[in-house]
Order: sequence, then C-alpha cells, then structure tokens
Amino acid sequence: MNRFANLADRQPKNDTADQTAPASPVAQIPTPPSRVGRKAVSGYFSPELSLALHTCARRHGLSLQDLMAEAFDDVLRKYGESPIGR
Repeated sequence: MNRFANLADRQPKNDTADQTAPASPVAQIPTPPSRVGRKAVSGYFSPELSLALHTCARRHGLSLQDLMAEAFDDVLRKYGESPIGR
C-alpha cells in the first residue's frame, strides 16, 4: 500500500481553528533525580586528555563525574577556595 494514498482524502487544516503552540519537547522530558539541583559544567579538550581522564576514572573505579569533582576540589584548594565536592 502506498503510504501517501490517504493524503488526497485529508481536509486542509483551518489556520484560524487552533492557534495554541505545542509544548516544547524539552519541557516534556522529566529531569532525572540525579540532576535535580545540579548544574552542568563542561569544556572542550583534546581527545588524548579525554581518553586519559576516562582511563584514570575506570582504573580507580570512579565515574568520570566523580573524578572531575575531585579534580575541581583540588583546583579550588590550590587557589584558596573552599572545596565544594559533589
């Protein structure tokens, strides 16, 4: 069966019938509990650094996020700020 067979039978939409805009697809996706109250921090780095970070995290049984939180805490201490952690 031709998937366009029924198109000729359809009535054209009335442009003035309903002017409400559909909800944004982003608004329909629920926020995972692990992200509630958190904010993303990201950057662009070389593929070599990315691989090294992922490898280090894997070797030590950490997630990349845990490894990065530890690194950010170390940077904050280095510059005299209070570490925040996860």
